[in-house]
Amino acid sequence: MADAAVVDGKPQGSNLTKTAPLWAVFVIALYFFSGVAALSYEVLWARLLSLQFGVSIFGVVITVAAFMVGLGTGSLFGSRISSRRCPLLILALIELSVAIFAFAMPVIFSSIEGVISASSASMSVEVWFALQLFFALFVLSLPAFALGVGFPLVLRALQGQPVSLGSVYGINALGGFVGALLPLLLLPLFGLVASLYVVAGLGVLLSLAFFLLSRQQGVSSVVNCVSNNVSGAAESGLSLASLWAYALVGAGSLILQISWTRLYGMLLLRTEYVMAVILAVFLLGMALGSVFLRGQRASYWLTLLPIFSAFAVVMGLWGLPWVAEFAANGHYSSLWSALFWQGLCVALFTLPVTFALGAWLPILANNFKAHGTVVGAKFYGVNAVGSALGALLTGFVMLPLFGSAAVICFSALLLLVAGLYFSPMRKKALFAVLPLSLLALPVLNLPGVNVLLPNSLAATNDIYQYEDAVSITHVVEQEDGQRLLLGDLQRMDASSEPTAVVSQQNQARLPLLLHPEPKTVLFLGVGTGISMSGSLAYDGLDRVGVEISQGAINAATNYFSEVNNQVVARGDVRIVRDDARRYLKTTADRYDVIIGDLFHPDLVGRSALLSAEQFQRVKSRLNDKGVFVQWLALNQFDVESLRVVLRTFAQAFEGGHLYLDGFRLAMVGIAGEGVATAPALLGNLAVLTEDNQRFATGGEGAWTWLGRYFGQIELTDGLVQGELTPVIEYRLPRARYDGDLKLNETLLLLLDVRPSAAVAAKQLRVAEGDVASFERAYNAVELSVRSWMASVEGRHGEAERFIRFAYTANPMDRWVGFDLADRMYGTLDQAVASGYLRSSALARILDIRPDHEQALREMLQLARLAGDQVREGEYKERLKSISPLAKGP
Repeated sequence: MADAAVVDGKPQGSNLTKTAPLWAVFVIALYFFSGVAALSYEVLWARLLSLQFGVSIFGVVITVAAFMVGLGTGSLFGSRISSRRCPLLILALIELSVAIFAFAMPVIFSSIEGVISASSASMSVEVWFALQLFFALFVLSLPAFALGVGFPLVLRALQGQPVSLGSVYGINALGGFVGALLPLLLLPLFGLVASLYVVAGLGVLLSLAFFLLSRQQGVSSVVNCVSNNVSGAAESGLSLASLWAYALVGAGSLILQISWTRLYGMLLLRTEYVMAVILAVFLLGMALGSVFLRGQRASYWLTLLPIFSAFAVVMGLWGLPWVAEFAANGHYSSLWSALFWQGLCVALFTLPVTFALGAWLPILANNFKAHGTVVGAKFYGVNAVGSALGALLTGFVMLPLFGSAAVICFSALLLLVAGLYFSPMRKKALFAVLPLSLLALPVLNLPGVNVLLPNSLAATNDIYQYEDAVSITHVVEQEDGQRLLLGDLQRMDASSEPTAVVSQQNQARLPLLLHPEPKTVLFLGVGTGISMSGSLAYDGLDRVGVEISQGAINAATNYFSEVNNQVVARGDVRIVRDDARRYLKTTADRYDVIIGDLFHPDLVGRSALLSAEQFQRVKSRLNDKGVFVQWLALNQFDVESLRVVLRTFAQAFEGGHLYLDGFRLAMVGIAGEGVATAPALLGNLAVLTEDNQRFATGGEGAWTWLGRYFGQIELTDGLVQGELTPVIEYRLPRARYDGDLKLNETLLLLLDVRPSAAVAAKQLRVAEGDVASFERAYNAVELSVRSWMASVEGRHGEAERFIRFAYTANPMDRWVGFDLADRMYGTLDQAVASGYLRSSALARILDIRPDHEQALREMLQLARLAGDQVREGEYKERLKSISPLAKGP
């Protein structure tokens, strides 16, 4: 269908058959690139805001809200000035001013953060968020306002040309689609600040191009010098109720976008790329809908669009189990392959809706005979302002109160009711509310974790769910009674399984052992509270836990108390709900020990917790000779990413060193001139009671822990992880999808940097009489690591020989003993077939690890079958002591 000309009033029929002049084509092309720049700014500024707000969708919500309120108010303001002279010259000035603002943005936000942090020590986290929200909205809405003014100016510049509002709007949105994806290329190459500068450079070029175009001869009479007496006659058909209705449509669309970001970000795009991909798909649909239906004005569209949109939204929720299965079974050859196919999956469920949303504005404009500046810009403006309010309500009110699924259903209802205001059949069409409600009722709540994670957690039962703007927290129970804590379905934060409990407790044991006399300890992350319970050997210890997720705090209090010794309820424990980085910036307290909990560094915003700036903040909060330990899960790192983190840590803590506990690496930093030595650790234990000594070491003894020493961290040349120059959050997703997360290579790196036993004994100042004990424990760890490497590489016979040598060297090492016991349990049937009594084979396993759960369960069954109630009761008690939540015999 031919485009109607961009003019006020009724269409100019003589223009419908014209071809747009070259200068008009250039204007549209430049407006495409303006969309590229604008959405690149939005994604990059959201990434910058994540440094302010920590790990949550706050940065996304505020950036989107600020952009939309700026675009909306800018468009409304621009509709008043669009009849003035020289619209392209004004556009040039707008692009230049936004580019200058982008160049200054890192400094602006750093200054704002400094001012707020300096005065926020006594603020609650809620008040701090509110302050950040106010300043971020104000600052980001300024450039967005300028960009919003550009929309009516472009329409005015194209007045009288055969180009429709739908084409202009759609092409700009198509540029936004490209702009949302552009940071995915820029950020890994240049980092955050340099990427901002690249996009700002594009803005400068746009400004220059608009300026040159405004000076072209022959264009001035049409473009530069439009008279001031242009009528706004088309406004006559526009009522305040119409503006309100379309503002509510905008609110519904952004409620949907924010909720989709949360929902699909959990199921599919579990990386730094989540917002960009979902935003790109959203804009692609908007662009296609606006361009392909740009000339439509038939009234049935005003009935069809809201009904189709609403039902498509709800049907997307019905498709969640399919999306979850797709995510669980997807195999990708590279990160880009994963992004493409997962983006395609998102598009399958969202593109129909966004296509309809994109068609709405041009069809409305056509029906109100507003093919240009005044009415089209006003509709665009109120829609964008409504979108901003929808985004804020979603992030800060609706998600915490109702949850993602219910909010998505509400957005469908809002789109239907508000959209039908424009329908000439609205009284009859409103009956669609009833079938929509019936369709939505079964999906008002998210499916269970067993449905959303069908491969890994199919045999689980949800026992707790909590959602706020930070995350969705789940506690699920497995068939055997063990519980898991999940955050955003993207990570298993902790488990009540006995081995996992010990691993978590060890995160507190090592740091406290390395300090000669700990009095105060800070936990950066609480999770289930199990890690904190590892500190209970130290009477009189003041404990502070910082945790941003209220769901995790509730879970630790109510659902993991049996395995965390009710540590959260103790009088000497204080839980602070706050972002770890914010807390370190604002608190005046100092600590003897600070412990950085495990987390997934490749997820959005989390790598900032491994940045040079974060390590310096931690160092500033340590007392003299204070100990900081940051834990890393080795299976989450490729070799080069691990080098980056080690290098970054060494910059802050010169002389830092490494310990290995199972597959968890501890980076240890000491403040001041302190050194974590064997005499300090032995002195630490000497003042404890015998029972507390046993608990403080997990029953493994002092030499086992000292044997886990892996040497000093050398400061080498190369990339470091910075908050504004991130590295690992872009490297790690690629490494995961490219198959570069090779545990054997990471273990080999650690063995290569590990000193000999003699050098290690000297570095730790082991007394001459204790060298033999130290070397046995030290060699056992090396043998166990070589066993794990051999096992990963498929050399199972060699792996078993190594672990048997390791057990001979140090039978007290839990990981060595369990590895050997597990191998023996795995060959239990073979042992029985070769002539061993099953009870005797099980007894051999329990001699090695008396707390081996599977062996204990089998011995209990044998005692029950034999009618030996005494031994049956004994085994039950032993099982209950090591696994209080376990079900079954």
